Parts: sequence; structure tokens; C-alpha cells
Amino acid sequence: MNRIPLIGYAEKLSGRPGDTIEFKVSSASQEPFYASLVRIICADPNPAGPGLMEEEVDIDFGGSFPSRIQRFFPGSYAMVPVEEMFQALNSFTIIATVWPTTPDKGSQGVISCSDPNNGNHLNFGLDQEGRVAVTLSTKDGAGTSVTARKLRTRNWYRIWASYDADTCSLSTGHQTLIHPFEQAFSTETLEEQVDLKGVDQVLIAALHGESIHSHFNGKIESPMIFDRRLHQDEIAGLPADRPEGLVAHWDFSRGIQSTRIEDMGHHHQDGLLVNMPARAMTGSSWSGEEMCWRHAREQYAAIHFHDDDIYDFGWETDFSYTIPDTLRPGVYAARLRCGEHEDAVPFFVCSPKGKSTAKLCVVVSTFTYTVYGNHSRPDFAPSWLGRIQQWNAYPWNPAIYPEYGLSTYNLHTDGSGICHASHKRPLFTLRPGYITFGGTEGECSGARHLQADSHLITWLEQKGIAYDLITDQELHEEGIHAIKGYPVVSTGSHPEYHTPQTLDALQQYRQQGGNFMYLGGNGFYWRVALHPEGNGTVEVRRAEGGIRAWAADPGEYYHAFDGAYGGLWRRNNRPPQQLATVGFSAQGTFQGSYYRVNPEARNNPETAWIFAGIEDEKLGDFGYSGNGAAGFELDRADHRLGSPEDIHILASSEGHDDTFVVVPEELLTHITTWPGEPIDNLIRADMVYQQSENGGQLFATGSITFCGSLLHNNGDNNISKLVLNVLNRFLE
Repeated sequence: MNRIPLIGYAEKLSGRPGDTIEFKVSSASQEPFYASLVRIICADPNPAGPGLMEEEVDIDFGGSFPSRIQRFFPGSYAMVPVEEMFQALNSFTIIATVWPTTPDKGSQGVISCSDPNNGNHLNFGLDQEGRVAVTLSTKDGAGTSVTARKLRTRNWYRIWASYDADTCSLSTGHQTLIHPFEQAFSTETLEEQVDLKGVDQVLIAALHGESIHSHFNGKIESPMIFDRRLHQDEIAGLPADRPEGLVAHWDFSRGIQSTRIEDMGHHHQDGLLVNMPARAMTGSSWSGEEMCWRHAREQYAAIHFHDDDIYDFGWETDFSYTIPDTLRPGVYAARLRCGEHEDAVPFFVCSPKGKSTAKLCVVVSTFTYTVYGNHSRPDFAPSWLGRIQQWNAYPWNPAIYPEYGLSTYNLHTDGSGICHASHKRPLFTLRPGYITFGGTEGECSGARHLQADSHLITWLEQKGIAYDLITDQELHEEGIHAIKGYPVVSTGSHPEYHTPQTLDALQQYRQQGGNFMYLGGNGFYWRVALHPEGNGTVEVRRAEGGIRAWAADPGEYYHAFDGAYGGLWRRNNRPPQQLATVGFSAQGTFQGSYYRVNPEARNNPETAWIFAGIEDEKLGDFGYSGNGAAGFELDRADHRLGSPEDIHILASSEGHDDTFVVVPEELLTHITTWPGEPIDNLIRADMVYQQSENGGQLFATGSITFCGSLLHNNGDNNISKLVLNVLNRFLE
């Protein structure tokens, strides 16, 4: 495993005065590491712009701490403390239903039992060849039974292992549950009896050893243990028939919204899921007639385990910091130093709860940051490393260090989509100086997310405009109260992922007359859910529609965390146009173009003030994001999707290159579109202004690259002037 010499993460991404944030660090040095507090102003390392800008904060924070390597262990499984379950067991049968996804990858555990006192073990799963195998081992030797045929990928099988204490015979077998029917059996006779009465722990989807290893890739359903050897006809009759002697049955259709697995046997030995495998997965009995697991739980009795699942590294805390009342809201980082190595662990300081320190509140899109966390881009090239070194940018990239856990824009090792995201691990992409696109040309930074949003923060600092911050987390937990009372609320460049609670809060803010600035593109697009146990995990299902890095399998469109239909907010009757007047329409490479001013808007007294001091017809034909203010992902107004009739189109983009395509939800065929307009008409960003009847105003840009133009020419440009005109009016 590649190991980064100095790396850390924060237990929480944000807090208010009085909140305590824990920091966890792994340092491979023999020397202590030092932690100090810095305020991040510009996180974009591009030397054509301001470059990295941070300020040391002279405050009691961190200090010197002993270095230590903190390990992490990818791979999901279930752990069950079994106490007395095996004490009455002589003969037994273990049964599970499985859907393997990488049967050729090598040894994989399905059920593993360990007796720590006498060293006896039972390992049941797949062998190196993808065959069903069971091994009973003692200190003196081992016996193994292996089926003759290997399992096929993405097929449902019932597999079993049994032991007859009277004859010392160890058997294993499998049968397919779909056509064509297939079965295989094997029996071996052991030299002596094996005693498992001291077993105190059962693993599901992994094997015991010096460490937990050989994680299973695929779905597992209904593991069972019986206190006798079952005949094959009894096994074939499951699950409708329930033979005598059932000791344990972990029914994965129960407790789907939790990290707990429930045992329906008489010992009630419940277990705990480790590393967040995917639940609400279609099982072997899924008929296709019901798409929502809440309506047919028995058909969703499977859990999909992966050998690279990881959500919480579980590192020990090295130091904590309680945010004081005197620390101004902003973007901060724990700056770690040890010898030649550095890291910066970011976190966001919000204003005191119920109090504001400024008239403007910027909503930081931490759910989006987390969902994209450690995105290993498919177009990553080694040549990017030269730019990283030249710009003294953040050196580590998930394409080179995938073992630190990838993003929901990547795939698991078995080819299934990653649907869970967490910030409780080092996120390279959430670091000052990280470059997302390393092969861009011109003055383009290739910056996204935190680094791109820092263009707005730097511009506000440059113009002397006071601001507060809140993040998605506060918006989710506190609702409208998190932003109520602010004259202006603004987004950053890409507020893509939202829960119902965050959308409700923003919608209520607008309905109550607040002034809203949407300064990005592809916002309010995907629905996500937070784990009800509050463990910091975000769930996304790539359901039908949308530009997707992967597609959820049929029947798996509903979140496990909240039971709601996942995918696009547009599919949930909340298109982005209802909140922000514009919504996702087209996407291309990380290239930006410009807006052309709408003459009607320039000459209309209701909107002419927005263009005060601006004579140009083209707006934003420059910038550190894609070299233009309108690029990469574009939003348009559409009354059929909820754009109000009283909006003013200030400007629309044009001149996009051939890489730009319309999003899939707008296409009906290769030549017809959902709105009935020509395809080329839908490749545009609309800049919009609205004055609502309740007095609230809105300004929307409809482009991810927009904020990258604010700092061009040291902030003296038409995009900067236009935003300043809007903000000053909104702050009145």
C-alpha cells in the first residue's frame, strides 16, 4: 500500500463558536509534527492569478505532537459477537445466498468463525479459482472441501457447508437459483473431530486471520447456521421451508436504514456492519414488480459488500480545537508540518448560532465536496504532475493513491458504482492547492469545488465585503433558521448535491423575501440522503436520467438511508428552475466561453442598473476557470420546468465548442428534445435577474466557471463590476 508521509482529516467539516473539532493525523516521521491554524483566502495555486493565499492565525491552536502511523483498513463486512451460540454445536450446516461479482479475484470469505483460545477456525467462501470452499482448521492441521465448478459472475447461488461430527465428514456445495440450473457438491473426511465451541465471533463477507482479509465482492443474502447436517433436499427447499435446528439467521431485509444486522434465530446475536456496504439491494427473489424496497422488503434482503468500501478511517484523535467566539467566520485549515512534508486539513467556521456578523451569507457546498471527494479522474495523465510541481500545488492525487478511498464518481473494484461518501478520511480534493484538471491551457487553473469557490472568497476579501459562512450541514440540520435574517445568501460555483432539508431552507428563504445569488452551474441537481445514525455518510443513487458516472441497477433507485427515490431532483418534481430559475442543460470539456448581453435587459429600467459602468457586449471572455465565465456545465431558464414568467434574461452564452452536449434528460432521440427546441438552442447558460412580488431578488449565472472570472485583471473586469452592482443593490 502506498503511504503518504503526512496526512490528516477533521472529524467535522464545520462548526460554530463553542463547537469542538477533532483532528486525526498520520505521520511516518520519527520526529514530532507541528500543527498551526491558518485562514484560507485563495486555494487556487495558479500563478497567473493571486496564487495560494493564507494567513497565519495567532491563536492557541495545536502545537507539537508525536508522529505515528495510523493505519486504515478498506473492505466491508459484518461482525457478529456470538457468545454462546456455538457451545452446543457439534454437527452444523452453514447456508448463504450469494451473487458474486469478482469470482476470479482470489480467496473471498462469506462466513468465517474464529476460536481465539484453541485456534480452531472455519472459513467458508470462494477459493482462488472461484469455487465454493470450506476449511476447518486446528492448530494441528486443516481439512478443506471444494466444489468442482467455479461460480459465474452476477448469478445467484445458494451455497452451503456442513460438518457431521459423527463421521468427521466435511461437505460443501452450491446450486444456481436461476436458469440454467446447476449444482455441484464435494465431501472430504477429516482425520479427527473439530471443536468450534469456543467460537466467539462470526464474520460475514470476510475471513479471520492476523487481520481481517479476503473481503467478498458481491451480494450476500440470508446467512443461516443450523445445529445439524442438513440433507440436500432440505437445503433446496429453503427459504420457503425452515428445517429444524435453526441457530442463526441474519435477515438483511430488516434494519435496512441502519448499520445493524438482525439475527432471527433464538440467540438473537445481532451484528454490526463495518465500512458501509450498500443496503436496499435487490435480492435473489426480486421480481421486478416493485421498485421501492419499503414496499417489498423481503425482495431486498441482500447487502452488496466490496473489498474497497471505506467510509471512516477510525483514526485516533491527535488534537482538538474548540472554536472561540473571537474567530471570524471563514475557511480555515490545520496546517501540519513535519520536516519537508506539509498538509492542510480544511474546516469551515460559521457565525454563532442565531447571530450574524455580516449581511452576506455564503453557503459552502460541503455535501458536493464530500460526494466528489477523492475523485480519480479517468483523464488523469502523468503529465499533470509537471504542472503540480511547477505551481507548488497539492502533490497527492487519488488517481495515484486510490487506496485512500475514491469518490461516488468512481467504481468499486467489482465495477459497481460507489454510492456512499464520507469526509471522515483524508480528501485530497478538499485541499488548498489541489488541481482537478492538470492539462488545461491559457490562464485556466483547472480548479473546481473548494479551490474554485475560493475565487469568490478572494474577491469578497479584495472588495472589502464582509461575509458569513454556513455549510450544507447547518442548512440541513437547522433549516431556514441557519440563513434567516441575512439580506443576501449566495452559493459558490457548484452547489450540486442537496437533501430535502437544504432545498426547503433555500426555498423558504426566497419565499420570505430573501435576496439570493446563484453564482454557479449544475446546481440543485442530485438528491442525496444522510445516514440516520449521524455517522457523516452521504448516499447517492444514480437513478434514471442525468449525466452519470455510473448507472444504478434496476430496482436500486431508492436510498437505503431515508427510503426516498434517488437520482435527479428533477425526477422528484423539484427541477432546479423552481428554486434558482435556471437548471442544468449542457456540458462540455473544462472550457469557458462568454455571455452576450441581451439588449432588452440593458435598456429596461428594471435591469439597466446591473450594467452600470459596463459598455461591453461580451461578458466574461476571460477567467481562471476554463478561460471564460460561461463554461463546462451550463444552466438555462425554462418555464416548463419552473422558471417564473417574470424573470429577465440578462445575457446568454454562445460560442461553445464541439465538446458540449445536451444533458440526457433533455434528449428524446438523436434529433428531438424534451422541450421541442433544436439541440443547439439548449447549449447555453442564461444569466437571470428576478424581482419577486414578495420583494426578494434573485441573480443567477448558470455556469460553473463564472466565479473564475471575478479576479481577472486583479478584479477590474466586466464580470466583477456586474456582480458588484448586483451585490450592492441586494445589500441595500
